[in-house]
Amino acid sequence: MKKYTLSVLLALFITATFAQDLNYYLPKGYTYNPAIPTPKQVLGYEVGEWHVTHDQLVMYMKAVAEASDRVIFEETGRSYEKRPQTLLTITSPRNLTKLDQIKADRAKLRDPGATVNIQNMPVVMFMGYSVHGNEPSGANASLVAAYHFAAANEISADLENIVLLLDPAINPDGLNRFASWVNSHKAYILNGDPAQRELNEAWPRGRTNHYWFDLNRDWLPVQHPESRNRVRVFQSWLPNIHLDFHEMGTNSTFFFQPGVPSRMHPLTPAKNFELTEKIGTYHAKALDQIGSLYYNQENYDDFYYGKGSTYPDVQGSIGILFEQASSRGHLQESANGMLSFPFTIRNQFTANLSSYQAAKEMRVELNQWMKDFYKGIKTETDADANKAYIFGAKDDDARSFHLADLILQHDIKVFSLNENITINGQEFKKESSYIVPADQPQYRLIKAMFETRTSFQDSLFYDISAWTYPMAFDLDFMALNSKILNLASVKQVNKSDFSLTPGKVIGDAGAYQYALEWTDYYAPKAAYQLLKAGFLVRVSNAEFTTPEGKTFGRGTILIDKGETGMDNQAFFAKLKEVALFAHVDIHAISTGYTSGVNMGSTFIAPLKTPQIALLVDGGVDSGEAGEIWHLLDQRMHMPVTLLPVSSVTMTNLDRYNVILMADGNYNSLGKVGAEKLKEWTSKGGTIVAKGGALRFLAQNEIGNFTFRTVENQEKGLQKSYANFENATGAKGTFGAIFKANLDVTHPIGYGYSKKEVYTFRNDNFFMEVSPNPYANPLVYTDKPLASGYLHPSNLPGIQNGSVIRISGVGRGRIVGFADNPNFRAFWFGTNKLFMNSIFFGQVIDGGTAR
Repeated sequence: MKKYTLSVLLALFITATFAQDLNYYLPKGYTYNPAIPTPKQVLGYEVGEWHVTHDQLVMYMKAVAEASDRVIFEETGRSYEKRPQTLLTITSPRNLTKLDQIKADRAKLRDPGATVNIQNMPVVMFMGYSVHGNEPSGANASLVAAYHFAAANEISADLENIVLLLDPAINPDGLNRFASWVNSHKAYILNGDPAQRELNEAWPRGRTNHYWFDLNRDWLPVQHPESRNRVRVFQSWLPNIHLDFHEMGTNSTFFFQPGVPSRMHPLTPAKNFELTEKIGTYHAKALDQIGSLYYNQENYDDFYYGKGSTYPDVQGSIGILFEQASSRGHLQESANGMLSFPFTIRNQFTANLSSYQAAKEMRVELNQWMKDFYKGIKTETDADANKAYIFGAKDDDARSFHLADLILQHDIKVFSLNENITINGQEFKKESSYIVPADQPQYRLIKAMFETRTSFQDSLFYDISAWTYPMAFDLDFMALNSKILNLASVKQVNKSDFSLTPGKVIGDAGAYQYALEWTDYYAPKAAYQLLKAGFLVRVSNAEFTTPEGKTFGRGTILIDKGETGMDNQAFFAKLKEVALFAHVDIHAISTGYTSGVNMGSTFIAPLKTPQIALLVDGGVDSGEAGEIWHLLDQRMHMPVTLLPVSSVTMTNLDRYNVILMADGNYNSLGKVGAEKLKEWTSKGGTIVAKGGALRFLAQNEIGNFTFRTVENQEKGLQKSYANFENATGAKGTFGAIFKANLDVTHPIGYGYSKKEVYTFRNDNFFMEVSPNPYANPLVYTDKPLASGYLHPSNLPGIQNGSVIRISGVGRGRIVGFADNPNFRAFWFGTNKLFMNSIFFGQVIDGGTAR
């Protein structure tokens, strides 16, 4: 009888959680305009019964906008997979007729000298759902939010003083990937078993975008179209409150900000925390009413400005993170009982409503805070000795351009040079240098981009502790203590027509040879196109100087029409096409009788076209694999085969000459896979591997790599149990910048002119230097920390250790990386190290790799 009762209760529970109508989510005491369609009327199912796909989500948002005089629907851009990014603007019909004026008035909040009527200004709240595609309660809650705010009769008067911006799916591609998975594996009789296939999505999972990037880390770097489009919306509206809906582990409850007080970035004003805490009281009251468990001021921080809940905090806005325990599918067992999908949606929408109530009641206070924030900026900039920041590269305009372009996305003024200047002995060329004045509204955000910081109030970080952009882009930079903008040598960059300088061929058709300097960021892009065209492409492993006096460095690419059969004019036309496409300059060389080495020298080696396989799936780190894929596919326009680890033993590897292995666990390859990789490499192939991939290769005697361990265990008879999390967590390396010395004469160092390179690491993987001194092209300095947090116990693991180590295997070689040269797509400064491994691994002298 007892078993029967429990079964009946469970069946009733499951029925109750899934046979809900919209009233399960909606607040009591409201009536709704029948002209506004409910989600079920458009989609054919109740919210939470199925996971909404992106096309369905867009369809419903359009239907609401068509039916309501409170709503405007717009497409703000497209994702990589060409899904529309959408925005609903919800406010009173009267406000909808003057949105441009409202935006213009809000822009004045950034002007300390402007007169603004704070009392009558609407408050603006941005609601961003599911930046992580497999955290779907947010996007599904947006269905309820769109309906409620468009249809609730009782909020008509409120909307005269509030503008709601609703982005239903910040990550369209990831959301659709996840919805397809869970819907295709959903049973009609649910059991909540965590082992159920529905609840265990396939690699690379739906968290990320098309290239497997975490878009919630891209608000500041803006390397992806989804990010650029949403940042453009943010900067045009300057919302007072910015809601960011997420999910966390199934056994959790519900979190809302503020996070841990000591983990707030020092550039974020204390007032921001106070306002976030005040808004939090609204969430607590609303969640109390529905009986949900919650917490705040734990776990999460407000340090990295690249996150959606932190990016607003340094711009006079209030970013608020919500983290809901995830059902991952439609029903799952949890430590707190059965967790249903509708329950997760209701919690998110409840927090949405409490945020709305806070915005409505705090309208004047929030607008006044934004005005006061920017008024205070003027005082801060006047007191700061650093009046501007200058950055540039003497031999590559692309990296400088991309950093300037990044900065422009955030409504920050950037100036270019009209003439070359030298400051403190450092030359900055007009073609590739920029100045960012500090005296502008985004002062604090500018500081966050350029500062170096190695001391912190707290030693735990939810994300990275450093992101100094000039270091990431490998640029010369310095802070300026004088108002250099008073000089006639600068001009403001116009964002609307800012573009990378077109490439060209310098010289005439019919030259003896043509040369491409490897210093250009996009030189690999050009080299691949030249190889693809069938030209004879060679790399010079020594410097040479033309009779005209121009010196070309190691890594210079020499181009001949080879056996293509082209005449001189057709060959020249193709060179011009490649130069323009890749934004590089190609130089004509009049004679083979150059000094240093001649054009027929044994120091000049022919290159093979890279035929690349990137191992994916299984235990491979999808984020790092995605960074590699994005670099090759989007930046360098080079094809790459995404080869599942499980397919290695069944694939003819001879069609590839380069195999890329991101960090991860490769044990599923087994002995058979390991032997196959070893045999392939021995025949002349190049493996480029990082982290866990190197451990696998070393354990299977594919190459010679050794690793360091550090002693960081707690000592003593007794330690406070309450301090365990802080003590152990502080020993992780969550993301910091380190200095290393590069051998610029090594093929891995080609294209670099400076010995010092800044690398990025976010783990405790430490690699020992090779006993062969010629096999260590990049080694940490004895004082390696440049910016960010490093626990003292980890210093011996890094100090004078190896960043890149080469190992020979038969006629092939392995290029091993300890750090990530492609971090989050914005670490432009070390991308070339990775590309050199792909192009020049084949020319590394075997004797230097043993």
